[in-house]
Amino acid sequence: MISNDRHSLPGVIAGDLLRHGKIPLILAVAVLVSSILVVTTAHKTRLLTAQREQLVLERDALDIEWRNLILEENALGDHSRVEKMATEKLQMQHVDPSQENIVVQPLGTE
Repeated sequence: MISNDRHSLPGVIAGDLLRHGKIPLILAVAVLVSSILVVTTAHKTRLLTAQREQLVLERDALDIEWRNLILEENALGDHSRVEKMATEKLQMQHVDPSQENIVVQPLGTE
């Protein structure tokens, strides 16, 4: 016979799932969890890729700056340039070996 009891639909669905559909329920939860993990992993991968690209650009800029500094150091430290500046601006000249005086400091005195 048909009973006149009223049952709520969510209660009937939950009861049926617990009695007869444990494996599909477990699989559905597993699919949901794995899909969330895939989305999270993809997001983190994109963030790390963007960060890596930023660091590569920064490394390239620093490399270019380093090369420019080396070129500048070589240009400023060139012997002919230093000698020319010493001669023109400071009126320095080479010392004649006959006019050289060598001072020797005894050991232990400072």
